[in-house]
Amino acid sequence: MLIRTIHTLSKMGKRNFRKGKGGKKNFGNRNNNNSEDPNRAASWSEAVRESATWEQYYKSLNIIPEDEWDTFKQHCQENLPLTFRITGSRKHAEEIRQLFITKHVEKLQHAEFEGVKLTPKNLAYYPDQLGWQLDVSKAVIRKQKEFADTQRFLVIETQVGNISRQEAVSMIPPLLLDVQPNHYVLDMCAAPGSKTAQLVEALHSQDEKELATGFVLANDSDYKRSHMLVHQVKRLNSPNFMVVNHDATLFPRIKLNNANEYLKFDRILCDVPCSGDGTMRKNVNVWKDFRIGNALGLHPLQYNILNRGLQLLKKGGRLVYSTCSLSPVENEAVVAAALRKWGNQIRLVDVSQELPGLIRRKGINDWKVFGKDMDIKERGAEGIPDSVFPPNEEEVKEFNLEYCVRVYPHLQNTGGFFITVFEKIDPETTTKRAAEEEDVDEEEEQKKKQKVDTTTDIIHKPQKKEKLPRDANEEPFIFLDPNHPELAKCWPFYDFQDSFPKECTLVRNATGEPLRTIYYVAPIIRDILSITEQKLKIIQAGIRLFVAQRNDLGTCPWRVQTESLHTIERSLGSKRHLTCNLQLLEVLFQEAFPKIEDIKARGIDPEFSKRLDDMEQGCAFLTVKRGEGLEDLFLPLWKGISNINLMVNKQDTHELLYRVFGIHTSAKDEGKEKIYQEKVEAEKKARSESAAPVDSSTTPVEESTTAVESE
Repeated sequence: MLIRTIHTLSKMGKRNFRKGKGGKKNFGNRNNNNSEDPNRAASWSEAVRESATWEQYYKSLNIIPEDEWDTFKQHCQENLPLTFRITGSRKHAEEIRQLFITKHVEKLQHAEFEGVKLTPKNLAYYPDQLGWQLDVSKAVIRKQKEFADTQRFLVIETQVGNISRQEAVSMIPPLLLDVQPNHYVLDMCAAPGSKTAQLVEALHSQDEKELATGFVLANDSDYKRSHMLVHQVKRLNSPNFMVVNHDATLFPRIKLNNANEYLKFDRILCDVPCSGDGTMRKNVNVWKDFRIGNALGLHPLQYNILNRGLQLLKKGGRLVYSTCSLSPVENEAVVAAALRKWGNQIRLVDVSQELPGLIRRKGINDWKVFGKDMDIKERGAEGIPDSVFPPNEEEVKEFNLEYCVRVYPHLQNTGGFFITVFEKIDPETTTKRAAEEEDVDEEEEQKKKQKVDTTTDIIHKPQKKEKLPRDANEEPFIFLDPNHPELAKCWPFYDFQDSFPKECTLVRNATGEPLRTIYYVAPIIRDILSITEQKLKIIQAGIRLFVAQRNDLGTCPWRVQTESLHTIERSLGSKRHLTCNLQLLEVLFQEAFPKIEDIKARGIDPEFSKRLDDMEQGCAFLTVKRGEGLEDLFLPLWKGISNINLMVNKQDTHELLYRVFGIHTSAKDEGKEKIYQEKVEAEKKARSESAAPVDSSTTPVEESTTAVESE
């Protein structure tokens, strides 16, 4: 059964309980990209970082040894260092890492700020030296001239998705989930999305020819924050990702064809709403807002989310429960309550040998429970559930709460965090009682909230234009017939292999016809979306595959979108696939719409020019071989009547110029966009002076990648 709400909540805790429901709201300000408002930076640094209640509470708990307290408190009062991780497939990530080491780490070896050395160091526990830390705040990096090149590097690589600027402890839960390409993954309380992005990256991290067959389903109960997820993960361009908007405590079961089977997840992240007292290094409001009642008020919500996650977990699956709080009421007490209910169906995983290099403390088995006035409460006290109290002697031996992971700020100069890894060990067939309890809990809450049935059916039979019910603010997801005339134009033109699934293409408009954009989702996402009477409140799914263009620009009125290139690369034939050398690539990056005849005359890449002569006007694809150990580039190209042009946005252009050719661009450099504007003005002038035709294929650099969420 669900743990019921405590009515003696503090004002802060009650507000969070009522509104949280699996979203994080503002408790702990858990925006893990650690973004700061520059207008408030000064006032934050001057804020008083003291709380007598906080100090009395945590000293009384004795979770920090007395001889470490001063160091612990001092770290809690300091700003967080700048941390980031390098993303992408193995070869790609290794290249970015090497670029950072050779161009920036060596340069900053002897840099200092206020007497402190700022040599970048890799996070000891992050695999393959892909996590990094600079012991200085973002504000200093932005303002100091000696960091200008590094700041520019971080900004550009973050914009294109090669780097994720994320708090160090926030990286730990996804690492302990150990996501593989075939896993079904649920992030129950996902906003703002830095951990979600890490899960999606893990799904696609393998350097293999086969695409990922699993998926990441990201949920948040807050409608606006669920849209934040879309923005955070959009840069990853994954067709295996979907965002939904549900109360995490009642997350819908997705029913399979067999009436006795439900979709279960291999991996679940329960990064639950919490009081956030571990975030005080970046959220100074925690000092003045700290209340003991916050933890007591959130405990029921945290347990109910965890319990729902365990219900949705597959046998042998792994669930990570985490908070950015240090209070045992929000941590070990919640874990113990789940172990108490589920018995031998679940166990805690000993991860002490995982993530070597992470300095951690074990979970605790004993703690005091305080009322909001710092009075010690005993079991049975009015308004305090038994579940917040420590386990008894027998439970201590059985639960293994020491397997929990506690991360304190002074151990490795981080924020505070708590992580526990669960594994489901009993067969699903023996959990009939648990399934019945799920039904009772759901029905009870549905009656209270007047909600509709939360069960959905996955139907694998082909359907005609499955139109799905939707929120009034969202566009529908309508799948196209594989024999649709518009798809029939695209497949032969781009030389798609028959194995690429046409049935996974869809549109997002009320007509059900492709008007401006055709989207693509992974087959498993299609199974979830193509449900009659779908009850999932879907915010976003899929990537843009095709975008409409003028009918006079070749025989195919659709061009391929950049965000789908990685997905379709393996499924394209040679018809519109070109290769070129690095010399020509540099020309294409720095010259907007060069004439085909000019490229021929310069003799830069004769084989490329020869292939170009035989190619029809329209979108094409360009592979650039870069040599052993380096990742080949796969880029979109526009072949016009007399011009060609790379369809790469400005951020990717700046990043590739630097990474491939070592060409620096400043933040104010308009680069190729400026050249294009000058060319447009010249062509306008030419039109007014002459009747000679102008190549109609000239397309603005950014227009080719402008985001269209719905039609």
